Amino acid sequence: MIEVRTSSLTDDNFNRGVFATRNIQKKELIHKAPVIPYPNNEHKFIEQTRLADYAFEYGENHTAFLLGFGMLFNHSAAPNANYKINFDNDTFDFYAYKDIKAGEEVLINYNGFVDDKELLWFEK
Repeated sequence: MIEVRTSSLTDDNFNRGVFATRNIQKKELIHKAPVIPYPNNEHKFIEQTRLADYAFEYGENHTAFLLGFGMLFNHSAAPNANYKINFDNDTFDFYAYKDIKAGEEVLINYNGFVDDKELLWFEK
């Protein structure tokens, strides 16, 4: 259903993204990404590394790294996918927010809400 390929959205050494290998219908589950959570007070150490750009908020007191394809979805202010945090299973579950065509890049809004247009750290 999805694969990692070169993305045209970034131009650094890690210009990867997640792409649909087939048509994906709106609301269809795309991927369940397991998490590695850690307490927020440990994030000061992560902020000294490039990994800080890949951390997700995970509840009130934790931050998490996503496994699987989870950390490879790129950002868009007009995403075609969304995620829900599944605390019971310790996963981020990615769903199609709208129909996604085969070959199209699967994009999420890093702000956590599909309609949040606030600029991100790398856009300012």
